[in-house]
Amino acid sequence: MIINTGQRTDIPAYYTEWFMNRIREGFVLVRNPFNPVMVSRYELNPKVVDCISFCSKNPAPILPYLPELKAKFKLYFHVTITPYGKDIEPHVPDKNEVMKSYIRLSKSIGLEAVSWRYDPVFITDKYDISFHKEKFAYMAEMLSGYTDNCVVSFIDLYEKTLRNFGGVRKVTEGEQNELAEHFANIGKKYGIKIRGCCEKQELSRFGWDMSGCATKRVLERALGETLEIPASEGKARPECSCLIGHDIGAYNSCGHGCLYCYANYDKKIVEENMKQHDPKSPLLIGHINPEDEIKQAKQVRYGHGQMKLELV
Repeated sequence: MIINTGQRTDIPAYYTEWFMNRIREGFVLVRNPFNPVMVSRYELNPKVVDCISFCSKNPAPILPYLPELKAKFKLYFHVTITPYGKDIEPHVPDKNEVMKSYIRLSKSIGLEAVSWRYDPVFITDKYDISFHKEKFAYMAEMLSGYTDNCVVSFIDLYEKTLRNFGGVRKVTEGEQNELAEHFANIGKKYGIKIRGCCEKQELSRFGWDMSGCATKRVLERALGETLEIPASEGKARPECSCLIGHDIGAYNSCGHGCLYCYANYDKKIVEENMKQHDPKSPLLIGHINPEDEIKQAKQVRYGHGQMKLELV
């Protein structure tokens, strides 16, 4: 099983103490976001967990614990590094500092186990085509040698996004093609493969890898072994081939405050949830209530120690 931590919140940035407590106690409880009284229990044991996958805009707080984590689990990190300012990402640290953290991650867990995310891409008068071309080239140069892939996606205008990010618009097909070609050319210069996340397959003509960003193949490369994924392993969306289920986070609990965020939809709820966080609780937010029904999740290892020598 792949345990995910980053589809609903940013655990490394805000909840590292809690997460390490869960690792040491060997289990975690997760509320069903659509039926909160239903709680799943996941064992955090390498006998049933192939990998712990993270997605973060600020992995710095978890870096001191990498030796402890690596001694027990295999790890995979997506790190989102975008060029937007505090008007868009109010509480994300300075991007140069995030890039330094990325480099430390890459040195610690290996090039195959880290992925740079440049998403979502949107266009405004301030953040125009020229801005993206310049900043992407700068970041690619800084991360050269420490990443061999970059996941790019153009903004999806979910209802929650439109509510929190007034005035944003879709990136036109022409703008997408112009940026796609530029990103691919910069990637070739610095040895970085561009991967599209839920984008049109036509971008492959620019050299983009459109097979997905957290797929079986990507994780096999990171883990160094073949994974046998059960047919019951569902997809987040029909067009998505990524293994992103079994997330231990909670919606409306990320403190970054990014205007485009799909996982936060109410600032007041976020503030209240973060106040209810207890690092010693088995739940990320709050505690178990008398009416809660806890069920043990079915967990099996997907890998069997068979090494693959040629994975890309």
